[in-house]
Amino acid sequence: MAYYAYLENNIVVAVISGKDETELIDGLDTETYYAQGTPYEVKRTSFNGKIRGNYAGVGYTYLPLEDIFIWPKCHEEAVLNAKAAKWDCTNTDHNEKIN
Repeated sequence: MAYYAYLENNIVVAVISGKDETELIDGLDTETYYAQGTPYEVKRTSFNGKIRGNYAGVGYTYLPLEDIFIWPKCHEEAVLNAKAAKWDCTNTDHNEKIN
């Protein structure tokens, strides 16, 4: 089983479970297959973060140049750390779940 994020303007609007990415469906790769008939782009995501940095959640952003999913910015002063697929922030008001 694999997981796929539906994107509208690079914002995740839904995540589904589907067939493994190694399988073709009707001759199409899985991202193309799951996007058929929708207005969305589809990208694979994974729970362990080995694919595209983080497991995509609704409201996350997909950054195509970095090919990662990133959660919403925690504070205005946060700076993207694309290599670690996270926000670096000096604000002490963080919720432990975000970091």
